[in-house]
Amino acid sequence: MSREFRHILRFMGTDLDGSKKVAYGLSKIRGVGPNFAQAVVKVAKVNPDARIGALSEAEMSRVEDAIRDPLKHGIPTRMINRRKDIETGRDMHLTGPDLALKIKSDVDLMKDIKSWKGVRHSLGLKVRGQRTRTTGRSGKAVGVKKKVLMEAARAAEKKPEEKK
Repeated sequence: MSREFRHILRFMGTDLDGSKKVAYGLSKIRGVGPNFAQAVVKVAKVNPDARIGALSEAEMSRVEDAIRDPLKHGIPTRMINRRKDIETGRDMHLTGPDLALKIKSDVDLMKDIKSWKGVRHSLGLKVRGQRTRTTGRSGKAVGVKKKVLMEAARAAEKKPEEKK
């Protein structure tokens, strides 16, 4: 069972750094946070101090199975990222591109039904009640418009000359 160390490994559609500890390395997967990764490591009975590049194929398959179906392995419902799905009504845990597509479809649904959050999303404004008076101004003109002031100053200079 002496498997060589893998410095970079492909796991669940993500390149992971093999030199990281298992839980920290798993948290680099989209949809797997640090707490969920700790729970997966515990449920899959993997040494938490081991490096992710040193795990055997059997251990990696146990970890992948625990991530794909956490409820079957006894991970509590509060730790999964998709509870009572709108379409299916089921509790499930999504990772990678599946999670990104589901989030995008949720935002599109909010836009379609014209909820407050959907309107804020469509306008490109802050959605969760943050202040907008002083923050979130990137991409827009902030403060005094220098171009307009320069043109006004030039126009003011030309007017006295025309009178002479």
